[in-house]
Amino acid sequence: MKKSLLICNPNSGKNNKDVLAKKCETVLKEYGYSVDIIFTKYAGHAKKIIADLSDDIDLVISLGGDGTFNEVVTGNLKRNKKLLLTHIPLGTTNDLGATFGMGKNPVNNLKMILEGTVKDLDICTINDEPFVYVAGLGKFTDIAYDTPRNLKKNLGYLAYMINAVKSFNQKTPLFEMSYTANGETYTGLYSLVLICNASRMGGLELLQDVKMNDGKFEVLMSNITTKKDIIRSLYLLKTSDITKVSGFYFFRTDNLKIKLKEPPKKRFCIDGEMLKTRTTEYEIKIVKGIKMLLPNSEIDKIFV
Repeated sequence: MKKSLLICNPNSGKNNKDVLAKKCETVLKEYGYSVDIIFTKYAGHAKKIIADLSDDIDLVISLGGDGTFNEVVTGNLKRNKKLLLTHIPLGTTNDLGATFGMGKNPVNNLKMILEGTVKDLDICTINDEPFVYVAGLGKFTDIAYDTPRNLKKNLGYLAYMINAVKSFNQKTPLFEMSYTANGETYTGLYSLVLICNASRMGGLELLQDVKMNDGKFEVLMSNITTKKDIIRSLYLLKTSDITKVSGFYFFRTDNLKIKLKEPPKKRFCIDGEMLKTRTTEYEIKIVKGIKMLLPNSEIDKIFV
């Protein structure tokens, strides 16, 4: 019998985690897995759990939000022998789950996963801190980590919208910075920097034709600051390709170096959580070696 470990974040989503974990255990047993269940007890606990596991675990399942899966990936990268991962989304926006073609029913998602395919997944790092699908700096990017957890739990996506309205009404700062990518260096003033390895962020489909194992990540920058231009951009996001809208700059690369004139007041957001460090220099690159078991529904769309 194959061995599995279910790492469950009891603070993600609104489900009764004890009941849900038992339902997932039943499904896993039906598919030929023995199951251990561990509930995380503190921020960063999932990293330690997977980093300390024995090498004979056949599948590690993350049951929680995007931040929980980020922890699982981070812990896995610390291992000599990497373990096979998967993720069942329970958070507020669940960008990763939607990207992978999952719905809102965790048990159905698990069944789709167990009937799915193993794929290699590019992982980006920013100053050696891993992120799975997005790192962002600037307008609206701090909403994910600034929104209180109890509001997210009680109000769901509406909690983010409330903070988004507050951010919209605040002055939009510009970062004076230089960046180097694809052998060229550029300078400018920017209000938003997004580094992505997925098309979906903050519950919105921002980018097109993103592949999660092509050895590159996508970069979207903007220098818009006025409320009028922000509203126009949000409208065009729904009707056209945002990368071709005036005020936005887009490219793909496998290494990006950013140098800011001064440390930003708000830190980078990575997979919905706050980056630990606040500095003037950031290097973003790709590491390989992570394998995921994923549903088949979106594989042809998001993988080469």
